[in-house]
Amino acid sequence: MKNSGILQQGKNCWRLASCGRAAFLVDGEAYFWALARTLLRARQCVYILGWDIDSRIRLVRDGEQSELEGLPTELGAFLNGLVARRRGLHIYVLDWDFAMLYALEREPLPIFKFGWGSHKRLHFKMDDKHPVGASHHQKLVVVDDQVAFCGGLDLASARWDTSEHTPQEPRRRDNGKTYGPFHDVQLMVDGEAARALGELARERWRRATGRRLKSPRQRGNSPWPESVEADLERATVGILRTDPGCEGSTQVCEVKDFYLDAVAAAQSFIYIENQYFTAQEIGRALERRLAEESGPEVLLVLPRECSGWLEQGTMGVLQARLLQRLQQVDRHGRLKVYYPTREGLDPQVINVHAKVLVVDDKLVRIGSSNLNNRSMGLDSECDLAIEAGEEPRLRRGIAAFRNRLLAEHLGMAAARVEETLGARGSLIETVEQLRGGQRSLAPLEPQVDEWLNGLIPDAGVIDPERPVSFSELVEQLAPVDLEAGAPRGGRSKKGLGFGLLLAAALGLAALWRWSPLGEWLDVETLSAWGLAIRDSPLAPLVTLAAYVAGGFVLVPVTLLILASALVFGPVAGFCYSLAGALASGLASYALGRLLGRDRVRNLAGGRLNRISRALAKKGLLAVAAIRLVPVAPFTVVNLVAGASHIRPRDFTLGTLLGLAPGVLAITLFEEGLVSALKNPGSGDLLILGGIGAGAALGGWLLWRRLRRKKRLPGDEPHE
Repeated sequence: MKNSGILQQGKNCWRLASCGRAAFLVDGEAYFWALARTLLRARQCVYILGWDIDSRIRLVRDGEQSELEGLPTELGAFLNGLVARRRGLHIYVLDWDFAMLYALEREPLPIFKFGWGSHKRLHFKMDDKHPVGASHHQKLVVVDDQVAFCGGLDLASARWDTSEHTPQEPRRRDNGKTYGPFHDVQLMVDGEAARALGELARERWRRATGRRLKSPRQRGNSPWPESVEADLERATVGILRTDPGCEGSTQVCEVKDFYLDAVAAAQSFIYIENQYFTAQEIGRALERRLAEESGPEVLLVLPRECSGWLEQGTMGVLQARLLQRLQQVDRHGRLKVYYPTREGLDPQVINVHAKVLVVDDKLVRIGSSNLNNRSMGLDSECDLAIEAGEEPRLRRGIAAFRNRLLAEHLGMAAARVEETLGARGSLIETVEQLRGGQRSLAPLEPQVDEWLNGLIPDAGVIDPERPVSFSELVEQLAPVDLEAGAPRGGRSKKGLGFGLLLAAALGLAALWRWSPLGEWLDVETLSAWGLAIRDSPLAPLVTLAAYVAGGFVLVPVTLLILASALVFGPVAGFCYSLAGALASGLASYALGRLLGRDRVRNLAGGRLNRISRALAKKGLLAVAAIRLVPVAPFTVVNLVAGASHIRPRDFTLGTLLGLAPGVLAITLFEEGLVSALKNPGSGDLLILGGIGAGAALGGWLLWRRLRRKKRLPGDEPHE
């Protein structure tokens, strides 16, 4: 199918395909409900592709169980019951395999929930076919190749919410934990577009598993539920991908190419909702349009702050820089950046997770891709775009969707937004006139602390657009070259800068009060625990056991080190911390050695075997480097090191050398850390800066000493 508009098959989209119906599902309640009703009508096959999948989430909430026709509300049990009830139905679930990096916010080892004890026709696989540092970020569900869902919503925890985004919503609770308001959008399509997405899902399955799946037979009865009304009918859907390329496949950047073409073609309005805004090329494209005398208005709706302290201190800085650039070129006043809020919400925020672009009333795009560099070239993505052309009915549908989103954020009827926009002729003036009620859009000011701005490197390091090899990644992050005897100079200045960055990240990691762990771990809890065991003769054994147990459940080792410093003081705390971390490392190293390479691959993902090979080649030096450069969780590295058959001597010495600077920094300054955690101020920030500088200096001196030797004992490769 050809198109003479913005969407061009083979140029900025993979496929142009028709659909009879398309529905905009705004927020998790609408999506989960429509998905459950569609799944109940599945007859042959269901494909579920996700960045994160949690078998424990509930598709429907209290009072809606009758919608599932007697099946359980939890996703895993629901899918099991569905295949057991419907003979011949197969369900294929494909999850990004690096979930252990996010173990505290994800379901631990979902392969055990989906893969073991599940019905034989419920197939679950972890997808590790991606370059180092990349992720599979597509969020797709395809039912019988007749109905498909694509957007920003994973079937994961903390996604469900109503469009009211009330401060206190009792149904906003997953796995025993409440969470804040969450805003996202999914697009539901049928017809040829759904068949094409089924083809894409089968290709992903083939690349992940080596197994080819047959296309389902086409049948007359569509699984589209009668209760879901279409917002658009008889439309052409463009399917856009980002594919970083892996194992010989070519990189695909259709999402980026489409964004650039769409921004260039805009005449009146560019409306964007996104979780991030750090994509450099898209930023430059918007700068060019804002610099024009009569270019389009640009209205961005972003979250007030990034999720978690780590993202706020990295992606938040990159976003502030880009927004400041846009403001500098906006001499004609055509740029506005807002975040949604409502009365009684503070200190909570509405988590804007949507990935939406609406250009004029002619083009709409919904998908998985964020407006960051990763989504433009590094992570796998899938977006859907619909272009109205000159068809009034499609233009009305696209405009109605945009007005509906604005109405939700402003807390009013969409008709009022439409009426005001018609009278004003300006999207920005419409929002400025209507905002200010109990629900509103508030201006987002791009601000960042100068000291943090100077510390964070450019977007190419934190938010890369292209895949890099494992060795390149370690070279970028390590304070000096990994190769013994590498030429001096050239990288040393960059390495020292990055050493400072890593040390700062270590200091930030100690500030757990800004992380999800703060909900259950605080200074008072640590003090009570310390008083209970500090004077006991069993304190050393209990502490070592806590480190070992914490390692196996993926508790961040930095938190355990901080706890030891708070309980035992600097000298004993340093000894306990180093001994505990080493004991935890050796325990999981031994488990990796016992399990062997194949089993560790199954548990942690085949991609980690590349880390395994790098560790085996470099021995002691590589272990020390990866301790300084946390490219994977502490326990995961230990398991892989054991499976790599790195000699125990190399592993032990490398772990001690790599951990010692950070452990020393935290334990020597634990009093300053406690003060900073309780009452952060300028003096405490200086203390934390001193900790970071000390850790960086220790790491740099360590590496200088290591580099003086042409070849270290145990540095030879081992098979």
